[in-house]
Amino acid sequence: MYSHMSTIITVEGMTCGHCEQTVEEALQGVSNVTDVTAHREAEQARVNRDADVMVLVQAVEGAGYTAHA
Repeated sequence: MYSHMSTIITVEGMTCGHCEQTVEEALQGVSNVTDVTAHREAEQARVNRDADVMVLVQAVEGAGYTAHA
């Protein structure tokens, strides 16, 4: 069981609002994610979650971006 927390994922390759939306949708598709906000300028996504961080990284990478926890 994971405790509910906020995590920052570094996301490389977001260049526009559509990129932010794509990353947010990828992360929202992960079980136990409660809120996501992606910021292309900061190259980050903030995720409120009860999920494994590596699953979040894999979701972002599956959407075509480079991600680091």
